[in-house]
Amino acid sequence: MAIVTPIETPTGARRRLKLVSPVRLEPIGEIEVQTAEDVRAAVEIARKAQPAWAALSFKQRAQYMLRALRILHDRHDDIINVVQRETGKARNDAIMLEIFLTSDELLYYAKNTAKILRPERKKLHGLMQHVTKLRIEYRPLGVVGVISPWNGPFVLSMNPTIQALMTGNAVLLKPSSATPYSGKLVGDIFEEAGLPKGVLTVLLGDSKTGAALVDADVDKICFTGSTETGRQVAIACAEKLIPCSLELGGKDPMIVCADADLDNAAGGAVFGAYVNTGMYCSGTERVYVVEAVADEFTRKVVERASSLRQESDGEFEVGAITWPQQLDLIEEHVADAVSKGAKVLVGGRRNPRLKGLYYEPTVLTNVTHDMLIMTEECMGPILPIMCVHDEEEAIRLANASDYGLGANVWTQNERKGMNIARRLNCGSVCINNTAITYGATEAPFGGWKNSGIGYVNGEIGLRSFCHIQPILTDLFGGAEVATRYPYSSQKEADMQNIIRATYSPDGNST
Repeated sequence: MAIVTPIETPTGARRRLKLVSPVRLEPIGEIEVQTAEDVRAAVEIARKAQPAWAALSFKQRAQYMLRALRILHDRHDDIINVVQRETGKARNDAIMLEIFLTSDELLYYAKNTAKILRPERKKLHGLMQHVTKLRIEYRPLGVVGVISPWNGPFVLSMNPTIQALMTGNAVLLKPSSATPYSGKLVGDIFEEAGLPKGVLTVLLGDSKTGAALVDADVDKICFTGSTETGRQVAIACAEKLIPCSLELGGKDPMIVCADADLDNAAGGAVFGAYVNTGMYCSGTERVYVVEAVADEFTRKVVERASSLRQESDGEFEVGAITWPQQLDLIEEHVADAVSKGAKVLVGGRRNPRLKGLYYEPTVLTNVTHDMLIMTEECMGPILPIMCVHDEEEAIRLANASDYGLGANVWTQNERKGMNIARRLNCGSVCINNTAITYGATEAPFGGWKNSGIGYVNGEIGLRSFCHIQPILTDLFGGAEVATRYPYSSQKEADMQNIIRATYSPDGNST
């Protein structure tokens, strides 16, 4: 992501931020910080625009998503270039994570939202089924605030925005101050797609702009970012009694069983740790490998990791680090591990060949849970491997974390993999694959513990952008309720008999 520094401005002038690319440390632009007043004005505009947007059919809203998809494909290279300039990620990562996933999300929700949110008729049980029918409606919340991060600046801005729009909400999107141009692309694409004015507004700025959005008169906040900031968002939303979804940090474990295909597992470990330069919440941040296969697995990992290319242009697998503070954190974690006995088998330093913010792909062994690298989120191209006695120890250590976003298990026995997955305290588990849950659009994505609350994606994620409204209709036009008063001993006796007959624990009543 871009390096952000304030620009001195005259007293009373709007604040401005300078952006420097992490690739070659060259300036790439400036943005004007939008204020709390700007945010309030945008909310007011969104409030006025949202009812007409919600009045459109799902099919009509889907047409805007399909037009946005066509524009996305037309602007493919432009989007990749913007994302690379701000983040320094590999071109293939930008294509796979930003373009592919966003294309899938636009098409999926355009085609499936109507089915997922169509009104449902539910049969009631017991006495109620004879007098009442139930219908469940999914209504938009109103105005949704989306705060997106820097590590997937386009896709993580687009995906919640798509879901909120398709459910009939207006959206205020606040992208990270370090990747504002990637977030701005979302607004540009939908504007070109003809989205009605005010239905989507992109707010550029810093943490103060984000705080103003949380404090504004919105109906939900969808936040992706750090656990520390997520707690602050949760408190603010609780005080206003509005819902929030929080997709926060992770420290995802990988368990390599004794019967794993070691070639595949080593390839999965390297990809899981280094894709997107390791800077994504559900990346593999710690590996537990059973001692019977630990040496062979580690040898294969080292061989693969040593062949990875890290460059500032051309073809490469591992890109730049986010910003100076993140580079400092990575160095701190590695230095802490080495001081406590960890061995560096690959990398372990800043890349001296490259001008920008680059840390070499690194493999560590002899790691323990006394080290920061095994307990705190690192978000970098670091792969620590810990040898364990057996799978039971691996499960125990995998669960010994304050985080619980994802995990992956490697075994050739599917039943064993399922049994281990069920025992891991995390939001999702991949068996013989890594970090694919977010890309499986039908799967709800969310975390346990310090990794967040709520969901995006899947039916439950899409419905979380709705007010779920039950509507109950009396089958007899209200005749029965109209005769309930006055109470009498006879009515009391009749009700007692109905309760006994309908809800007998020994009968077949439902």
